Amino acid sequence: MKFSRRMILGASAALAATPVRALAQPGQKEEEVIELWPASPPGSTGNKIVRKVDDQSCDPARPDRWISGIDRPVMVVRRPAQPNGSAVLLVPGGSYWFLSYDNEGVSQADWLNARGITAFILLYRLPNEGWPQREKVPLQDAQRAMRLIRSRAQQFGIMPDRVGVLGFSAGGHLAGSLATCHAESVYTPVDEADRLPARPDVAGLIYPVISLDAPFTHEGSREALLGQNPTEASRKARSVELRVTADTPPTFLMHAADDGAVPVANSLALFQAMQAKARPAALHIFERGGHGFGVRLPASEPASAWPRLFAAFAARQGVFPQQQD
Repeated sequence: MKFSRRMILGASAALAATPVRALAQPGQKEEEVIELWPASPPGSTGNKIVRKVDDQSCDPARPDRWISGIDRPVMVVRRPAQPNGSAVLLVPGGSYWFLSYDNEGVSQADWLNARGITAFILLYRLPNEGWPQREKVPLQDAQRAMRLIRSRAQQFGIMPDRVGVLGFSAGGHLAGSLATCHAESVYTPVDEADRLPARPDVAGLIYPVISLDAPFTHEGSREALLGQNPTEASRKARSVELRVTADTPPTFLMHAADDGAVPVANSLALFQAMQAKARPAALHIFERGGHGFGVRLPASEPASAWPRLFAAFAARQGVFPQQQD
């Protein structure tokens, strides 16, 4: 979609930033944070939801925080020293029960920033924390986040037609849902930003949950999103491979064959669906790596090359600049 200057500036003027305290480590400067909703998010019941941060690491210098209890979803902005106009919405995973903030958020922002790409880490609401219409809650936040990024493109020094999404595990399911259901009406518009499209220009899905209906589904993610006894209709409605259309953006898929949590069949199913609709797609399956490795694999492991492969794919789609390495 082409964006006019009037569209971008009009939306930006209507959306002054609201500073809130974020997840800064002791001794670090406060993070730059954008609240997604000007008031309470859709479906708010007024029930108290307490944010919980669990650090899985034994090394204070290398935190591995898992976040839950998100009642006011936000984006944490990570700006590169020399922005090149591209941006990525980062969607951490955690089976829709928590968000792997450092491994699949902060660490990913670091390598994107090193390439000049502005990163937005999405702290989205978890569907099993008392929200009505739970199956829509993460997608509401993801759509809103993409529209807000575009509405403030001038403020962040980015191009509104060079905004991708990169999701991991259950966050890969949400990123895939955004790619395939970006035009689905899941909330009532609240301001001028909601006139902008939520479609990402490229999608990267890393060891993603894809199907909520097939035998190879990740049951923990499905239960968190849809409840214990979802109907067949709800399972199919939220299965990414069944929602591919001619408007689904170019999609990059990466999986390890030895993934014991989310079977590689998930990525295969979406790749086949993309081929059936003649949509641009790349699939990389590595012999080993397991699940949830983010960018932690040693350089000797072939799967550690996935960020470079994704960046090259996004460059071929015109979303990232051409790589120099």
